Amino acid sequence: MMEARATAKTVRISPRKARLVIDLIRGVDVKEAQAILMFTPRAASPAILKVLNSAIANAENNYSLNVDKLFVKECYVNEGVRMKRMLPRAKGSADVIQKRTSHITVVVAERE
Repeated sequence: MMEARATAKTVRISPRKARLVIDLIRGVDVKEAQAILMFTPRAASPAILKVLNSAIANAENNYSLNVDKLFVKECYVNEGVRMKRMLPRAKGSADVIQKRTSHITVVVAERE
């Protein structure tokens, strides 16, 4: 089975929040997944939609797959690097703020 994938690395959204959205499109047809992402009011939706569109374009242009038969075979979010920032606190101490990033991967394949 031919499959096409797309990955976005170091997206500035926490993996926990992105996984809430990515769970909505797993195993769904591509057109339906695009509609779900367009109307989901979460911060991760535009980034995941961009990766999904990229995977569709890869399937169409690189592997000559039929876009009408595509579905989201697998999609997952892994943790990227953490940007560490310091926040001043009382008596000269400091707190560490960790700004998390995500690696988003979407794999599409042709349904038989």
